[in-house]
Amino acid sequence: MRFAHAHHTLREHPVLIAITRHLSASLANCELSFVSRERIDLDRARGQHLAYQQALIDAGCELIELPAQHSLPDAVFVEDTALVLDELAVMTRPGAPARRAEGATVALALRRFRPLLWIEDPGTLDGGDVLRIGRRLHVGASARSNAAGLEQLRSLLARYGYAVVAHTTRGCLHLKSAVTEVAPGKLLINPDWIDRAGFDGFDLIEIDVREQPAANALRIGESIVYPACFPRTLEKLERAGIRVRTVDVSELQKAEGAVTCCSLVFARGVGLHS
Repeated sequence: MRFAHAHHTLREHPVLIAITRHLSASLANCELSFVSRERIDLDRARGQHLAYQQALIDAGCELIELPAQHSLPDAVFVEDTALVLDELAVMTRPGAPARRAEGATVALALRRFRPLLWIEDPGTLDGGDVLRIGRRLHVGASARSNAAGLEQLRSLLARYGYAVVAHTTRGCLHLKSAVTEVAPGKLLINPDWIDRAGFDGFDLIEIDVREQPAANALRIGESIVYPACFPRTLEKLERAGIRVRTVDVSELQKAEGAVTCCSLVFARGVGLHS
């Protein structure tokens, strides 16, 4: 693995780590559930991924770049393999059987920073289904994460003081396809894909209905990394005072990817949102 250091250090915040992985040459053979298969321009996808990594660096992250796993088409989407909390990391068990080998090298990288626990058979859990807000984990009951995985997560984390709350998703791959945190107390949401009622007490920013996949944003400190292809929702975010770094991830979106799923971002010592 290779380290890429941020151009500057955010002195007022803990040092942030971002684990990423280079694209597999077999990306075109990725798992798809809710989008139609289109031709992926691999060279363009690699360029977009490099620009995404640079956005993480510009946001204050130190990169850990894992090598490509060419036999595992979806391996670039490292978020689904693990959940990193303040005290520990939980290695997930992805819902797509073809993806379960992806986690081994991620676990090796994470072991330097956190003790590890594991979701086991028959549980399934994708990291893209877990939205952490403080000590509460909102978990999607989705196409990839089952009830056994959710109950195992609840049991593993009970002694650490985390609450696990289940939400049913519809029409999308993961919970974070439907809702993400964009600032303290503010969530970006697609109410067609998840019920608003499960997020009472938050300031909810609804996506523009013409941009259905637009609820996925990656919060890093006081700004978000966000796809450039949703201009109407972007305007809503900016009106709400959200600082946005836009990236082009159009080729990765053809693989049912998004800005959260291409990295695992966490504080070296204490939790990212503490």
